[in-house]
Amino acid sequence: MGRGFALFAGTAPEIIRASAREAEALGYTSFWTNYPGSIDGLAALALAVPETRRVDLGVGVIPLQTKGPDSIAEDVRARRLPPTRLLLGVGSANPGGLARMRAGVAALRSHLSARIVVAALGPQMCRLAGGISDAVLFNWLTPAQARESAALVRAGAAAAGRQPPKIFAYVRLALGAAARTKLLAEGARYAGIPAYAAQFARMHVAPVETAVAAETPADVPPALEAWRGVVDELILRAITATETADEYLALVRAAKP
Repeated sequence: MGRGFALFAGTAPEIIRASAREAEALGYTSFWTNYPGSIDGLAALALAVPETRRVDLGVGVIPLQTKGPDSIAEDVRARRLPPTRLLLGVGSANPGGLARMRAGVAALRSHLSARIVVAALGPQMCRLAGGISDAVLFNWLTPAQARESAALVRAGAAAAGRQPPKIFAYVRLALGAAARTKLLAEGARYAGIPAYAAQFARMHVAPVETAVAAETPADVPPALEAWRGVVDELILRAITATETADEYLALVRAAKP
């Protein structure tokens, strides 16, 4: 199972650079930023390009309901993100999410050679992602639910007569009591989004139960064992207490492959 590391796109540039360098040095297979509203996640991800040589670079995810494929392609080229390393994550909310995703992925393929990663939450999007994507990204899932969602992805791929795409899962990672408080706040924010609220209800869990909230660095590797064999690559989304470089680097090192 591969291992990725992810940061909030609004993190200080020097922390993004340092975290990307450390992640590659420690053997991570991917490095990610998100795309939160008005913050340009592609610009944040571009900070990692000169700091790395091997690691894949992912953005998870750009909402197609607010940014069209032509604009996304222009931004990718403007940021000079290397297509051979780029994992371009896109999502699409309802209403019309499935049709928008199908059309958006097709349009992006006509513009870019990067791998297209589809964010999939519900059963229908999982099946569609299996049929059209290069990779699939899960978010806020338990390992058990991720297994079920992965089976839907593979079923969608089989129905489309293609090989199953690579499956990634975002898992929040916090270290220490203060960072756990931040994690709880982020979980509550997602629980206010209808699609995620429905998913937490289906799983019968609170958001924090899909995450890793460790007391010490030594607690991190055992906690990640629950994901072994569930997905192809686990992406640790860093949650820190006070947004310092030391905190982020401690997480990179605690969760190293």
